[in-house]
Amino acid sequence: MTGIWYIVGFAFAGVSFVFVTIGAAWLISHRNRGDEHKGLPYESGIDTYGDTHGRFGLSFYIYALLFVAFDIEVIFIYLWAIAFQDLLLGGLVSMLIFVAILLLGLAYAWRKGALTWR
Repeated sequence: MTGIWYIVGFAFAGVSFVFVTIGAAWLISHRNRGDEHKGLPYESGIDTYGDTHGRFGLSFYIYALLFVAFDIEVIFIYLWAIAFQDLLLGGLVSMLIFVAILLLGLAYAWRKGALTWR
């Protein structure tokens, strides 16, 4: 019966953490007091013009996803290179398979035209 109290305690702690975080953010958040320009979007010392909630093209998101995928690949290859001496032939073969799968994904994205800027 004591195991259930651990679950209840962790659930209570998790829910409490969410509400305490939201409450603290509300307390210290930026409130639009005084100057009417204080809450406006602002970047690089230049006032904005037009709609500040414009949509980005899909190409930006595709490039971002490809960047994240290949950035993670670099991290895996770096960690693999650090432990290369301990992995022997199995480690080399598994890395070659990993890189081959990623190159197939890159070839597929290239063939579909995801890398051409529109």
